[in-house]
Amino acid sequence: MSTEREEQVINTCYTTIHTLDKQKDKKQKRVQYMKKDGKFPVMFLKAPGDWSPYFVDIFTTLIEIRWRVMFLIFFLSNIISWLLFGLGYWLIAYVNGDTESLENKPCVENVRGFTGAFLFSVETQATIGYGFRYMNEYCIVAIVVVTVQDLFSCFLDTIIIGIVLAKMASARKRAQTVGFSKFAVVNLRDGVLCLSWRLGDFRGNHILEGVVTAKLVRCMKRPQGFIAWSYQDLQIEEPEIALTTPVTIIHKLEPGSPLYSLDPDELLEENFDLVVSFTYTGDSTGMLHQTRTTYTPADIRWGQRFKDILKVGKKHYRVDYAFFNKTTWVPVPMLSAEALNRKRHPDDGHLPSVNRKGGTGHVTQEITEEPVLQTFL
Repeated sequence: MSTEREEQVINTCYTTIHTLDKQKDKKQKRVQYMKKDGKFPVMFLKAPGDWSPYFVDIFTTLIEIRWRVMFLIFFLSNIISWLLFGLGYWLIAYVNGDTESLENKPCVENVRGFTGAFLFSVETQATIGYGFRYMNEYCIVAIVVVTVQDLFSCFLDTIIIGIVLAKMASARKRAQTVGFSKFAVVNLRDGVLCLSWRLGDFRGNHILEGVVTAKLVRCMKRPQGFIAWSYQDLQIEEPEIALTTPVTIIHKLEPGSPLYSLDPDELLEENFDLVVSFTYTGDSTGMLHQTRTTYTPADIRWGQRFKDILKVGKKHYRVDYAFFNKTTWVPVPMLSAEALNRKRHPDDGHLPSVNRKGGTGHVTQEITEEPVLQTFL
């Protein structure tokens, strides 16, 4: 019997995806640890009316709100302040008798009613200064109100401009221009089964320093009904990279890897999230950014590799991002890395493996009788 037959090597160039139909049979869809866009599906339940965390850190709250809410706050803050100070000027005119007698020397010229007071408030706060309405120097109360409104106008403009600039320079926006591939693949590299995925900068900037991390996360239900999280780090072949062109991140399925003993069928039956992240410093702003995504077992394509997207031209390296998520089939053993090593080295005895369900979960503090599992860090 041939070696290809013993190792169950299949030329997948002429086959379809071998076990994706199993995912269709599962009716219950689990909640992922993290979504593809890097957001966490976590809802915090607080006491009704407890808004203190948002008011204590009001600056962060204003930065994280949506743009439409920010514009609404901007419009309302200006309109309400115009109305309040306009009401103050109208009260000054009413007390001084400017609204009743045209012969009376007014505190503010040409302010005889609330409409005129409102327009004077807008002109003062917006520094329009048409010259038709102006203040007389003998009315001390009106001078104080104008001074307070000028100071308030400067303070309000500073806050609004600062928040808008902070939102525009948010690290999240830059992180959206650096992305991972939609799928991860498993193939042979130098005779070793490897899990790999792509990372690229869609803006064309050159990120010269960054660190890639990968972590396998599982949700574990304790006998008492509590939920614990299991975290296992994946060893990256070259974690520190320079993202001048798209790169392929590689994790070798070797002894010590939580995926070492999984074959293609067992992989799809697993329940985990592969959380990957790339932390780097932006070359334009100097701010620290992080791009992250997650891969489920259904997102891992066994027996495929990414298509080449880097070409060498006469004067430049050409990168075709149209093939960033494109894969092609390659001959790969339909065995786990552990079984493949045993077949290649039958005389070496039992190779060490890892417990796929291992890893430490951070449990809630109420679980006092449960021992804490060991974390693979």
